[in-house]
Amino acid sequence: MRRLVPAPWLSLVLFAAWLALNGSASSGHLVLAALLALAIPWFTERFRPERPRLHRPAVMARLAMRVLWDIVLSNIEVARRILGPEAAIRPHFVWVPLDLRDAHGIVTLAGIITMTPGTLSAELTPDRRHLLVHAFNVHDVDALVSDIKSRYETPLREIFDA
Repeated sequence: MRRLVPAPWLSLVLFAAWLALNGSASSGHLVLAALLALAIPWFTERFRPERPRLHRPAVMARLAMRVLWDIVLSNIEVARRILGPEAAIRPHFVWVPLDLRDAHGIVTLAGIITMTPGTLSAELTPDRRHLLVHAFNVHDVDALVSDIKSRYETPLREIFDA
């Protein structure tokens, strides 16, 4: 079974994403979603030398809900800032020190930061100890770093480094 479906979670996500993006669960889309969900992980398996080890599903669920909530709030905040006076916007690059060591966890953190409106992951140091983040509006650099570490990095450490 492992040879047919080398990454079951990835297959499940691909299947659901295909149906969600097409907005249809017709028989044709179900068949195509199933084919893609089986074929893509099978063909790309050799490019994934290291598999992520995920722990703590409850922490994953809480983190997902937190990220969704933060995306909504950030959209509102960015819209408010854009519609307000330009002088009130304070963009800044910030180096965030990382305690997270798992490569998949670091990529997930960078993705979360980039998905949240108003922030963007810009660079990772070669030793994977610092992540450069551009923030649309920064009043307190230490508060931004602390927020990223507590809201996202700490749960990701529980999920990937446990």
